[in-house]
Amino acid sequence: MEGQRRSRGGNRTAGRPREPDGPIDYHAVFRALPGAVALLTPDLRYADVNDSFTVTTGRSRGYLLGRHVFDVFPDRPEDPRATGARSLRASLERVLATGQRDSMPLQRYDLPDPERPGQWEERYWSPVNSALLSPDGRVELIVHRVEEVTELVRSRLSDTADDRSAAREAELYTRARELQELNDHLRRAHAREREIALSLQRAMLPPHRQRGRHEVAVRYRPASTALNVCGDWYELVDLPGGRLAVAVGDVVGHGLPAAGVMGQLRSALSAASRVAAGPGDALEILGLYARGVEGAECTTAVEVFIDWEGHTLTYSSAGHLPPVLLHADGRAEFLDGATDPPLGARPEHSTRPQADLAFDEGSTLVLYTDGLVERRGEGIDEGLHRLADCLSGHRPGSTTAESLADLLLAKLVPDGAADDDTALVVIRL
Repeated sequence: MEGQRRSRGGNRTAGRPREPDGPIDYHAVFRALPGAVALLTPDLRYADVNDSFTVTTGRSRGYLLGRHVFDVFPDRPEDPRATGARSLRASLERVLATGQRDSMPLQRYDLPDPERPGQWEERYWSPVNSALLSPDGRVELIVHRVEEVTELVRSRLSDTADDRSAAREAELYTRARELQELNDHLRRAHAREREIALSLQRAMLPPHRQRGRHEVAVRYRPASTALNVCGDWYELVDLPGGRLAVAVGDVVGHGLPAAGVMGQLRSALSAASRVAAGPGDALEILGLYARGVEGAECTTAVEVFIDWEGHTLTYSSAGHLPPVLLHADGRAEFLDGATDPPLGARPEHSTRPQADLAFDEGSTLVLYTDGLVERRGEGIDEGLHRLADCLSGHRPGSTTAESLADLLLAKLVPDGAADDDTALVVIRL
């Protein structure tokens, strides 16, 4: 191994970076970082700090490790301007809830003087908090990086040679505080809207029920971010002749408006499916209806009619991702033979296609929305291949519909990893 390393180094071309001669000591790198950095546990205790952090805060590493952040650095009592601890707590809780980086505006966060009890030091900071995620998407650690700007702020505010400059600096600091308060207010408003929209969606989505001896499992998981929620839906409709219609859809938009549109389209498709000759006709009717519903344009949907007696699936898609049929032999087949543009996307009315596919008893049908397969920075084909591989590794007879639904979510949408809603329907045929 050592000889191979020397050979690569000796033959490298000019300008090519030299590889390390051995493993990198990342703990030493962390300790030597020039900026002040601390690692916090999910319960906001110090797991580690680098040397710059101890110098900047005046607290030793041994003193900090294992202690709670706000036990070490509380807010300055009896000072209405002392909001640093509350602002920092809100930022850290956002990181824990979303797994997303949170950059804070300039903060005044005074520190108690460790050598003079009851005395405080006026300090100014620029903090950034980032999540370190586990493989399943949970926040394992928070990387808390701070840059102290106390001397810069003091010099600007005390620069009597230019009163206008000092006034501008003071105004900038005030506006930064006001902006943070506004952002906090907006976050609380979005959180309230999210809860209302989720409650509305849960009330409108149908409960799953066993279809005779056929297992049915449904799941809805909201997006990890507050804004990308409540556009997805599913529907199950009992049809004449003992057949079943199953559909999923995705409304463009998020929040309460999307939840309202979703409810209208789901109800309309439910009614259309009961009288339509097939799923193509049902989606055609739904497309005409969607033209009169504000916010319904470009909604995607796919519907499958299941004929238990004839062992046939009849399906049609309005711009939606294809359902998957997991055959009894473990082969995954996408239902992509009857795809048309989304609802309301065509300027003129047109008949929608539909296709048939035979299935064997013991197969499994899976319908889903894009939150299950789409990931930022990769093509949709990668997500579809990931879904097919996950299904092919679990033959229908080896697991129930409920356990398969849980398995797909656990493997494909770990907690905190979804940027969009995920609706999922699994039916044992």
